[in-house]
Amino acid sequence: MQLKRLTLTAFFAALCVIGGLIKIPSGIGSLALDTVPALISAAFLPPVFSGIAAMLGHTASSMYAGFPLGPFHVLIALEMFVIVIIFARLHKAGRNVMKWIFFIVANGLIAPLPFYFLISPAFFLGAVPFLLLATIANAVVAAVVLPSLQHVVDGRMGALR
Repeated sequence: MQLKRLTLTAFFAALCVIGGLIKIPSGIGSLALDTVPALISAAFLPPVFSGIAAMLGHTASSMYAGFPLGPFHVLIALEMFVIVIIFARLHKAGRNVMKWIFFIVANGLIAPLPFYFLISPAFFLGAVPFLLLATIANAVVAAVVLPSLQHVVDGRMGALR
């Protein structure tokens, strides 16, 4: 069973990397659809494994973009890890509306907050609209795809939870 989890985690991390190649134009660089597969993985994997997929996906996506924020991408990857773990726990608990609200608020508004102090208030105010737009785009795509894949979890893959 552990091998299946690791394989699925690697699969979703690879999908996050592919999603990272789909860029959303912005003023700050590496906004992409790299979170969609991690959000979908919440239906297939335990929360920690979904978080790992999100963390690896963000790291690869930002590497592809040339690490525009330098070492701050480590902080962003850790934030993605925590956000996706909480999202996955909400998903497992059946909190279907709350998980989307949490994801959009946490990823689009709370996650960039440290950059207000680490970089500058101007960077924060310039980044938030684009990040919020990218977060909503990731959430919408995942919200459309996730219900159609839910029957797979209930059928063949239910033992992985």
